[in-house]
Amino acid sequence: MKTILITGCSSGFGLDTARHFLEHGWKVIATMRKPREDVLPRSEHLRVLPLDVTDPASIRKLVEDAGPIDVLVNNAGVGLMGVFEGTSMETVRNTFETNTFGAMAVTQAFLPGFRQQKSGVIVNVSSGTTLKPLPLLAVYSASKAALNAFTESLALELQPLNVRVSLVIPGRSPETPFAQNAQSRGQNQGVTVPEAYAGFVRSIFEQRTAHASGPVTRSADVVEAIWRAVNDPSSPLRLPAGADAVEMARTRP
Repeated sequence: MKTILITGCSSGFGLDTARHFLEHGWKVIATMRKPREDVLPRSEHLRVLPLDVTDPASIRKLVEDAGPIDVLVNNAGVGLMGVFEGTSMETVRNTFETNTFGAMAVTQAFLPGFRQQKSGVIVNVSSGTTLKPLPLLAVYSASKAALNAFTESLALELQPLNVRVSLVIPGRSPETPFAQNAQSRGQNQGVTVPEAYAGFVRSIFEQRTAHASGPVTRSADVVEAIWRAVNDPSSPLRLPAGADAVEMARTRP
């Protein structure tokens, strides 16, 4: 029985991935900033542990408590929607701290274990915004694009150690609260809309409402892509997840 550790399991893709691997006989370590065991089925194969990916002490404690693992899924992330000119650099750095540096820090913390056991799989969850540029998501997209580049280079470094690295790239998923959270976080972080952008921002939201019925990504698509990345050694490094993500990857210049 193998062990998978998944970050960001309080909701969305992380929660559904934890459920899926539990159902398929894996030992699952589900991490959350504020652990809640009630969101997952009771199981002797489940551990719910606290983790703040931006806190080095929290990461060190996780490595100690988790013990050896076979798979690491870096899923924890935050959204951010807003005009870049109205976004403070503190908010920019906070977004990168979770989406980019957090995934890097957790990965680095578990690499000695993978190296010693000469095996392992790392899956980083990115975003379809790296496949098709979208306005009002410049900071978020940049943080995920950096994660993409990190993942692709890391895969080459770890190949001689028999550690596989994959990148799962979900599209737009109305099943998850990402869009609402990204917009709310922008407001909570004090992101402003300079008057010169007001009309443009209104038009963007109107367009998104008008095209809300297009192809989307289901949570099950992301879970399936993560499952494939973990269990199929022949799977490609980049795995678009969801009809829209697959289409964006196909038509990307």
